[in-house]
Amino acid sequence: MFEHLLNGFAVALLPLNLLIALCGCLVGTLIGVLPGLGPTATLAMLIPLVFSMPPATALILLTSVYYGSMYGGSTTSILVNIPGESASVITTIDGHKMAMQGRAGPALAVAAIGSFIAGTFSVLMLTFVGAPIARYALLFGPAEFFALMVFGLCTVASLTGTNVTKSIISTCLGLMIATIGIDLVSGAARFTFGNPFLQDGVDFVVVAIGMFALTEVVITAREVHEGTRAQIVKAGKVWISWSEFLYSLPAILRGTVFGFVIGMLPGAGATLSTFIAYNLEKRVCKHPERLGTGDIRGVANPESANNAASGASLVPLLTLGLPGGGATAVMLGALMMLDITPGPLMFEKHGAIVWTLIASMYVGNTLLLLLNWPLVNVFARVMRIPAMYLMPTVLVISTIGVWSLSYSAVDLVLTGAAGLLGYYMRVNKYPVEPLILGLILGGRLEQAYRQALIISKGSNMIFLEKPISLGLLVCAVAFLFLPMLLKRSKQYKAAAETAEAA
Repeated sequence: MFEHLLNGFAVALLPLNLLIALCGCLVGTLIGVLPGLGPTATLAMLIPLVFSMPPATALILLTSVYYGSMYGGSTTSILVNIPGESASVITTIDGHKMAMQGRAGPALAVAAIGSFIAGTFSVLMLTFVGAPIARYALLFGPAEFFALMVFGLCTVASLTGTNVTKSIISTCLGLMIATIGIDLVSGAARFTFGNPFLQDGVDFVVVAIGMFALTEVVITAREVHEGTRAQIVKAGKVWISWSEFLYSLPAILRGTVFGFVIGMLPGAGATLSTFIAYNLEKRVCKHPERLGTGDIRGVANPESANNAASGASLVPLLTLGLPGGGATAVMLGALMMLDITPGPLMFEKHGAIVWTLIASMYVGNTLLLLLNWPLVNVFARVMRIPAMYLMPTVLVISTIGVWSLSYSAVDLVLTGAAGLLGYYMRVNKYPVEPLILGLILGGRLEQAYRQALIISKGSNMIFLEKPISLGLLVCAVAFLFLPMLLKRSKQYKAAAETAEAA
């Protein structure tokens, strides 16, 4: 293992790869600062660029941008109460209050330190846990993969957002969009309405750019028109005292562990990890009443969980071929376009690339800490660009990214439709993440299901006869109904306490 890792460092530290990592970290941090683009849309726009690169260099670029966006997302959450990306939503609760109290410096500093600690921990775990998981994953056949993807979809459907019904509807909509195109078995066209451009299906990149970038442009335009756009807060000196660091260290460690464990679940993602880690922190920390009032732990914990989950999401991606969220789903598409299929044999067939990727993540974490510590004020100045200039730039970049995929006007129309759908979902509190994951996993879910049926000669009992498959399906059902059962239990307990008081 250490020999492979050293070989990976030898490739990752080549001047070209080091320059690519530095540029990726800079771009990712800038994207994290800019609300609207986010890592998913940015990675989608970079896909045409990586075709001209060697596979290892392409992966270094994508992961550097991904990590950088997670680092930079906290900046706008703290300064202007606008999350740079969805995983930084929780950071706004305490981070912006700290900025209003004149403590923007310690908040930005602890976000960078917590991100570095969590990111390094996740890479260490990927180094030592990735290969064993890959060996265990060899036990997975079509039935197990089908059950695993159902489990991932049920996990995100049950825990994303406050309304489980809306999450399930969003998931089903993503699965429906995934059925558009040529049927893999029969060769028949499905839901193409006679349009030959739809025979290849709806590209995930088209939907991702529409639902993330275009939707944010529309929402920002509405806020500017209504005069509700947030005011910019100037950052002070980035400095944190030793006592503040020791006070926030337990929250950093707890957020790191919780974020990594939850981030390893296929479909969970960094956003879900930050929500759960923050809620658990409120239950186990001392003086939980301080959280939500500008406590530094309220920044340290979710930012650590965010970056730990980002690294953890690469474990199922590389070992099982399952993306943990929208950004890793784009990475999965990029890998497959480079003729690299993630899965149980990834460490055996493409070991050199994997270890180079892991080594580059160590390097990237260090670069990001060095960049973010002194340059926070520089990145924050981007927010001084008026929205009337910033959002049109985002729109132009997004349009170019979609057009460069296949030079098709149909893709632009679909992007516009996805943007309108994303706006409707945002306004009506429908979570977008389940739809994206349903779209990504839909084709593979159907393929695994049909392969299992072919193996069992048409019997659905194969999913119940396989121990791993049965266990995952039981867990999926439990995750789906657990929130509703907990809600009913709380209501029953509250009613009982009310009756006793009366």
